[in-house]
Amino acid sequence: MMISFVRFFALKAIAAGAVLSITAGLAIAGETISTRAIVNSLKGTSVTRGLSANPDTAKDAAFLNSVRNRPTRSLSTDERSQLETLTTNKPNIDLEINFDFNSASISRGSTTAVQHLGEALSDPQLKGSTFVVAGHTDGVGSDAFNQELSERRADTIKRVLVEKYHIPASDLVTVGYGKTRLKDTANPADAVNRRVQVVNTQTDANVSNNASK
Repeated sequence: MMISFVRFFALKAIAAGAVLSITAGLAIAGETISTRAIVNSLKGTSVTRGLSANPDTAKDAAFLNSVRNRPTRSLSTDERSQLETLTTNKPNIDLEINFDFNSASISRGSTTAVQHLGEALSDPQLKGSTFVVAGHTDGVGSDAFNQELSERRADTIKRVLVEKYHIPASDLVTVGYGKTRLKDTANPADAVNRRVQVVNTQTDANVSNNASK
């Protein structure tokens, strides 16, 4: 009887420990990405003027300058595709920034993530870079609806970065991809698809843009 009693409490203690371990793991997994982590993800190799001798780099820089300061909704399908190609394999980070339902208003729970993004893009290590801020939606709803929603959300992030963190508007190129670039294609409705991606373009457009300031 005594042995059974002791075993009962031992099992309860083990179960409680398991629950605590799971809870701690979930807390860590759900933490907002830190400012330092964003900076480290977006840092890349230094860009020098010598890169202008590379025809492909010069072409990318010219295209980037052509969409700089353009309204997000003015980008054509071809321009969005070209922008995606230009940013492939460049330093980037996906941020889980949630918005109110059917809205471009940032949810209260995501304000810290936006704050860390603003602080990161203000870091001296990233000064002078040109960033693409890309809005993505999940796969629920029509193409047209999600395209517009992703553009509005990208615009919202840019507005906050410019107005609150004083990031030069010319350093931020916004684009919306709607539901065409799902992160988890096997689960179109998954929240992981509703994200904002920030990419450091790393072209000599950064140099030419700084020279004009």
